[in-house]
Amino acid sequence: MTWALPPLKLGPIAVDPPVVLAPMAGVTNVAFRRLCRTYGAGLYVSEMVTARALVEGNAKTMGMVTFGDDEPVRSVQLYGVDPGVISEAVRRLVDDIGVDHIDLNFGCPAAKVTRRGGGAALPVHRTLLRHIIAATVKGAGSVPVTTKFRVGVDDTHTTYLETGRIAEGEGAVAVALHARTAEQLYSGSADWQAIAELKEAVTTIPVLGNGDIWEASDALAMVAATGCDGVVVGRGCLGRPWLFRDLADAFAGRPLVDPPDLGEVARIMHTHASFLRETFGDEHGIRQFRKHTSWYLTGFPVGPEVRRAMATIASPDDLARILERLDGAVPFPAGASRMARGHTNGPRPVHLPAGWLETIDDPTPPEGAEEPVSGG
Repeated sequence: MTWALPPLKLGPIAVDPPVVLAPMAGVTNVAFRRLCRTYGAGLYVSEMVTARALVEGNAKTMGMVTFGDDEPVRSVQLYGVDPGVISEAVRRLVDDIGVDHIDLNFGCPAAKVTRRGGGAALPVHRTLLRHIIAATVKGAGSVPVTTKFRVGVDDTHTTYLETGRIAEGEGAVAVALHARTAEQLYSGSADWQAIAELKEAVTTIPVLGNGDIWEASDALAMVAATGCDGVVVGRGCLGRPWLFRDLADAFAGRPLVDPPDLGEVARIMHTHASFLRETFGDEHGIRQFRKHTSWYLTGFPVGPEVRRAMATIASPDDLARILERLDGAVPFPAGASRMARGHTNGPRPVHLPAGWLETIDDPTPPEGAEEPVSGG
């Protein structure tokens, strides 16, 4: 099956193929974005940063909003709960850092965030949501603003249709729906029907779908089933950056390249680790790479000893020694592409502030929902 889509237009930015890398804490740094770009075009978004941390000049956060000299689009995801703080954070992103695109996060399901009214809980307070989006769009000027959110708090309290309409009305250039509720977290199946319903409700800007895209065929199936204008890919590319090549080929109607054997995967791992070392230095870069090793080796019969050794690598030499021991002729395991990587937790009841569901038009920013440091 092929599905011809025009380039995704986000204001002045054309995204072709219409594929977006989902922000993931501790993953979508400058090194990972660089690696993914070697496999094809798309929009590669940074890790989420908090508005308050930007305004206060937190050192870790400022390091997260760095970009490679060759990045064609400087795209950042921003999280905030106070329109005033958001305005100043956007000013810094646009004027001081020079970003080309800002994505607003209204979908974080972490309990420490929702219990204070942030993340996936915030769209319940529709007036505050409107004020935040309006402040971001005004502050961004010509820089396009998009929003990403979930279906709602749970099946009883869905907010996605109203959130989409508010974003459209306040000047966002696109919306993206992770088709799960906050209660689901990352469990069960994404509800692609919700993406179709959002597409019907939001008619003047692109609607992107997110959830359960493990292979290129899933992206084509999502577009066919929902009519969405593009896809957002998260966990499916963990340990599989070549998924972006597959997506580009699939959307162009080209035959897919066979998945890499273990030898090629080892070479990709070495490249990824090298990019991380260039970004963070040898020691910190190798530590950052540890989390990726299990994702790259998912499904491969390498044995528990190799997996344990990979999880404790302390130097580039450690990594090289282990990679040299692998049998490069081992083919990519059948079915491994669909094995879940990253978060799998859920479902879990969502904790909200007292009276949160009874005060939906309260424009007051919640207290404590935004920490002065970014990161998962």
